[in-house]
Amino acid sequence: MQIDIHNTNIEKVGSVDLPEAIFAADVKAALLWEQVRAQRASRRRGTHSTKDRGAVSGSNIKPFRQKGTGNARQGSRRAPHFVGGGVSMGPRPRVYKYRLPRSARRAALKSALSTRLAEQNLLVLDKFELAAPKTKEVATFLAKLGTQSALIVDVENGNLKLSAKNLPTSKYIGADGLNVYDILNHEKLVLTQACLDQVIAKATGETDEAAAEQGAA
Repeated sequence: MQIDIHNTNIEKVGSVDLPEAIFAADVKAALLWEQVRAQRASRRRGTHSTKDRGAVSGSNIKPFRQKGTGNARQGSRRAPHFVGGGVSMGPRPRVYKYRLPRSARRAALKSALSTRLAEQNLLVLDKFELAAPKTKEVATFLAKLGTQSALIVDVENGNLKLSAKNLPTSKYIGADGLNVYDILNHEKLVLTQACLDQVIAKATGETDEAAAEQGAA
């Protein structure tokens, strides 16, 4: 399938063939949900912590004698129902991170890319060169694109990375870091022509295979 290539003035300058298996795949909403959930879970720090009755400070001596006071019998001031006592079944530090199977992650990425293309919210640029970091130039490009929420994907582009850093609703990311959550979290997806091969390789798993081969060597 062919898609137009534009410049930063949103003018057509050519076309490129994209594999239908990646950019026109069946959208699997359940996989998208699972992958977003996994990514968000992996970003949780899991440092929440409460003290149970064994961790709070205080004496183990009975607050009053067992019988004769008219009160319910108590064994310790550190019990959960006392003010300043321990927390019963409170949260403890834990790791929330988990990963979907490799084939599921690839299928989810294909679904996300196909969703943006089907919505006509995917744009391919010939290049996005900046002489120096300049947030205003990226903001001007987004205004021409008709949105303030865009995920811009390129190969190593330091000036573009710094220029997009101050945009609150848009983001720059390298092709090797492309992920489902960021694609779905932005209205538009902008890919440069230079990063297309890496995006395709990531969706097909070629990057994982190459990394495995390097590790084995």
